Amino acid sequence: MRIAKVCVALSSLLLVACTKVGLGVANLPNTFSDTETTKNIIYGAEPWQKLDIYVPPHSSGQSLPVVVFFYGGSWKDGSKDMCPFVGEAFAKQGYITVIADYSKYPQVKFPTFVEDGAKAIAWIYRNIAQYQGDPERLFIAGHSAGAHIGAHIGAMVTADKHYLQAEGLTPSIINAFAGLSGPYDFVPYEEDYKDMFGPPENYPNMQVTTFIDGKEPPMLLLWGADDTIVGKSNMDKLIAKINIEQGAVESKVYQGVGHADMVSSLVWFLKSKAPILDDVNDFFQRHGANAVKVKD
Repeated sequence: MRIAKVCVALSSLLLVACTKVGLGVANLPNTFSDTETTKNIIYGAEPWQKLDIYVPPHSSGQSLPVVVFFYGGSWKDGSKDMCPFVGEAFAKQGYITVIADYSKYPQVKFPTFVEDGAKAIAWIYRNIAQYQGDPERLFIAGHSAGAHIGAHIGAMVTADKHYLQAEGLTPSIINAFAGLSGPYDFVPYEEDYKDMFGPPENYPNMQVTTFIDGKEPPMLLLWGADDTIVGKSNMDKLIAKINIEQGAVESKVYQGVGHADMVSSLVWFLKSKAPILDDVNDFFQRHGANAVKVKD
């Protein structure tokens, strides 16, 4: 009982305002693991355009599948420095994980942060082989994490071709996308979001469903039934549009799981909350990852 209370307290500390202590506990395994972490690699000319790479131990000459993970923060907050626990979680599954920073509102407005995401993915595709990553096994994942951004950026780059085309590439370089609690089809009502995405005639350009044509990479859409931040309608609308266009989509709803639980399930002491990592890994495996788990 005492251990359970400690875990509840730690999880609350992590999820409420993402405090330094809570994140320190969540990221503790990375400090002592044999995952090779390279930080602050420059992928663009702007000072925030930097990324971290997490490489699990592997055989010499072996190339590994790659997951690019976009963290959340309402398009306003967040940092890759908060996310070693994500890099560690996927590394244990045998993936090289890349987490990139990007521009935030109010310094920029849509679509600048999505353009940053595309630029990061392009850099990774062209350079990840230097870190033993296989660019032909490239996967995108993202979480809303307090509202919206990570899954939205990943889904937009996956669905709207012009972002990667601006980097001389196409979404065909992406094997599959996994979105955790993403706002794929919504209209902003709060004043800051109206300013971020407006004017209203521009709203269709920030809705993932606008760009679905059935040719986008396969998508896995996950949502927690206790999510009070991002409504299930976002997932349902995207699934419906993909099905209409005869694209590839799978989905899953986790009972008793809230919005923040979707990403906190990747934390070492909360993994039993929902089998999200296993479900994402299974989906990626079926779409070309062929990763081998790293032994604890």
